[in-house]
This record gives sequence, C-alpha cells and structure tokens, in this order.
Amino acid sequence: MTYRVLLVDDEPLARERMKRLLLEHHDFVCAGEAGNGDEALAWLRMHRADLVLLDIQMPGRNGLDTAAAIQELPQPPLVVFCTAYDEHALQAFAVKAIDYLLKPVRKEDLCRALQRASEWLAQNGVQADSEATATAARPAGSRTHLSARTHNGLQLIPLEEVFYFYADQKYVNVHHEGGETLIDDSLRQLEDEFPGLFVRVHRSALVALNRIERLEALNSGGHKVYLRGLADGVPVSRRHLPDVRRVMKEL
Repeated sequence: MTYRVLLVDDEPLARERMKRLLLEHHDFVCAGEAGNGDEALAWLRMHRADLVLLDIQMPGRNGLDTAAAIQELPQPPLVVFCTAYDEHALQAFAVKAIDYLLKPVRKEDLCRALQRASEWLAQNGVQADSEATATAARPAGSRTHLSARTHNGLQLIPLEEVFYFYADQKYVNVHHEGGETLIDDSLRQLEDEFPGLFVRVHRSALVALNRIERLEALNSGGHKVYLRGLADGVPVSRRHLPDVRRVMKEL
C-alpha cells in the first residue's frame, strides 16, 4: 500500500537523488516525473498523485505558480517544496505547501515531510495506492502555517502542531509542540479563519479540536479540557462549556 508521488525538478540528477531517497519509504512511490511546471500540470490532469515534491526555480512556470495552479485542480495533491533557496518560504505556504525542504534535501528532513503528508492523507480519508476520489482536505483557512517574528528571525509554526491559543491583553500566545510563541493574529481572526480546526473554550482561549482528549469537572468548580500531548488542562468558561461539549460529541 503506497501513496503516489510526482517529482518535479528541471535537474534530472536531482530527480534521481529524490527517487533514491524515496526508496527508503515503502509507503511512498514515485509515480511520475516532470521537468517543469507545465509538464507537471499536464501529468496531473492525466494521472492521480497524492503528493508533489516540487522545485521552485525552474524554466518557464516556476514552482510557486505551479503550486497555485495545482490548487485549482479538481483533486489537488499535497505539495512539498524542495529548493535551494530559503527566501520563498512565506510564499510557499501561501500556496498551501505543507513543508519546505532546502537542497540538498537531508534524509531526516524528507522523512519528516513524508510523515506529515502520510498523517494528513490518512486523517482526511485518502487511501494509499487507491483510485478513491477522496482528497486531502486543507484546513478551513487559507494558511497551513502561522508566522511570527522573533529575535531569531521569522518562525513558521505548522497549524497541526498547535495545542491552543491564549490571549493576554493585546498579545496572543500560541502553545505548540516547539514551545510558546507570540503572534500578531487576534483570537477573533484565528477563530474566523479556522472554524473547523479550533474551538473557543474561554474568552481568552482557543484549543485545537484534534488535540482534545477529555473534559474534566474540577473539585473547586469549573471545568478544564485536556489536550493530547499537553499535561496541563485549559480552563473552560461556563459560557463556552455547552459548545465544548457539543463539538466533543461530534469528534
């Protein structure tokens, strides 16, 4: 059982190296190759792919334009960029790429990207090595990553790694697998953009729906919701308790 991958790179040697790396991952198989964006789109109109490993700098239609065109297809595959240039990261996630790998692609980086793709495909009903018409559903918002400017530069936080958001006065802190980061988005903006991914549990907090494990009543009164991968619970207000119970029944 395997997922189908399309390799898109204008350098034949780069495609050969990626094919060799893919051989170490038995749940992914190279189903096709293309040397530029137009060839890739032509191939995708004739064949099915679950994932596209896509270069950015190519003759003619570049990778960013190709990824945008891929999103217009009836059943768009996931996209992972493989490029020698790091300055296109924000643009890459704007066209819904799920990862951004720098050349030469390291085995561990490819492994991480394929694991992320596999989890996404499985969660959204895409069957490996199947002609099923189900496609990988994207988050309800247009972004797959949040961006934050830190003292170390620009930080990209995958939405799937977020536990919850907490607002403290005018700042919003995102708690994620990598730690805690301040972001510029407001809770209202996040709630409106990602209604299917996060639920408000308190006027100051949004939690990730797919992280919810249990709801507990506290001896001191009130409730907390506990999230997979996080030891401490997040307080649930009385006002939002009915909504939390409703969405948990629907999970």
